[in-house]
Amino acid sequence: MRPPTREICEELACLPYDVMNSEEAARMTVGKPKSLLHVTRAEIDCPAGTDLHSATVYEKSVANFKMFQEKGWLVQDKEPRFYVYAQTMEGRTQYGIVGCAACDDYVNGVIKKHELTRPDKEEDRMVLTRYVNANLEPVFFAYKAVPEIDAIVADITSGRPDYDFTAEDGFGHHFWAIVCPETNKRLEELFATKVPYTYVADGHHRTAAAARIGAEYRQKNPRHDGSEEYNYFMAVHFPDTQLKIIDYNRVVKDLNGLTPSGLILRLEKSFVVEEMGREIYHPARLHEFSMYLEGSWYRLTAKQGTYNDSDPIGVLDVTILSNLVLADILDIQDLRRSTRIDFVGGIRGLGELKRRVDSGEMRVAFALYPVSMEQLINIADTGNIMPPKTTWFEPKLRSGLVIHKLD
Repeated sequence: MRPPTREICEELACLPYDVMNSEEAARMTVGKPKSLLHVTRAEIDCPAGTDLHSATVYEKSVANFKMFQEKGWLVQDKEPRFYVYAQTMEGRTQYGIVGCAACDDYVNGVIKKHELTRPDKEEDRMVLTRYVNANLEPVFFAYKAVPEIDAIVADITSGRPDYDFTAEDGFGHHFWAIVCPETNKRLEELFATKVPYTYVADGHHRTAAAARIGAEYRQKNPRHDGSEEYNYFMAVHFPDTQLKIIDYNRVVKDLNGLTPSGLILRLEKSFVVEEMGREIYHPARLHEFSMYLEGSWYRLTAKQGTYNDSDPIGVLDVTILSNLVLADILDIQDLRRSTRIDFVGGIRGLGELKRRVDSGEMRVAFALYPVSMEQLINIADTGNIMPPKTTWFEPKLRSGLVIHKLD
C-alpha cells in the first residue's frame, strides 16, 4: 500500500515517529492533513493532555489510517513487488531495495543484530502495529553488496521515479516501483542465493517487535500455514558499500568531583592529551577523540596497549572511551541507565556539544571517530554486541512511501 501520486507522497511522507516529540509532530503537520504523522503520532489530533499510550490515541490512529485509505491517499498495489528507495545527502546517494523480511530469519539469526533491545521499548512499538494491523514504518537493513543486484538497481533507477522530492531537511528521496515480474523474481532469487545474511543497521527495537508480532499472530491463528503476511515485516535493504555511519557523541553533566586540570591529569595516563584551542576539532582517525572542556577543545589519542585491536569490541572507540574515561574516571558504569550522560547524534554537529557545555547544562563533551560498516558487520558476524549509542545513520527513512498490511 502506498500513495497513488507524487504530490500526495510528498505531503504524506514523514520522519519516523520516534525522532520527535508531540509538539514537534504537531508543528510538522500544520497545513498537512495528509501527513502520516496523523497515524503514527495521532495524539496530535486528540485533546491536549491525552496520555500518549492511551486507547484514545491508538483508536485515533486506526480511524485516521482508515480515513487515509477511504480518501485514496493510500492505495494497495494489485501485485506484490519490490521497490527501490534512494536517499541523497550532501551529494551522496544510497539505493535500497524495499521488501519484506521474514520474522523467522530474525529468530534464526539470518537477520543479524549488533545492539541489545529492551522488552519495554519493543512493546511500545508493538501496540500501534496491533491496532492498525500494519507495518507503518520500515526497518533499515544492510547487506554485503552483490554486483548483479547493483546492476539491476542501476537499470531501474535510470528511469523516472514514481516519487521524487526534497524534504525540509534538504535530503532527497526517490522511489521506483519494480513492475516487471521477471525482475522481481530475479531479485528474489538473488537475495535467496547471494545474500546469506542481512544486518540491522537502524531499528533494532522495531525489528524485534516485528518478530514478536509475527509469533503472536501465529499463536492466535489455528490455521497458520506460514504464508500469512504477518510472517513478514517491511525493511529497506542497502548494500554495505553505499552506507556511511556518522559519529555518535557523548556529553556529561559533571566531572565526578574532579577539577578540569585533575580530569586532564587522569586522562594522561591512557591518552596523549593536546589542547587544540577554541576552534571545533573533529577526530581525524580511529582511536583519536576530541574533548570540549572549559571553552577549549582537546585531542585525545589513545596510547598503545590501552585497547585490543584483535577484539571486535575492544577495538571500538566507544569501548575505549567507555572503559578508560566514562567508567574509570567519571564513574559512569551503566550507559543505558545513568542520568549523568546524554548522547548526541553526529547529524547535529560538534557545535551542539559546545552549546550544551557552554550553556552549563553539561560539563564536558567527547566526540568520536565514526564506526565503519566493516566494524559493524564484523561485530554482528562474531555474535558480539556493540555498546549503547554507537552508530548513527542518516538520512532517516521516510515513513509513508510504502506500508505493509498484515492481513
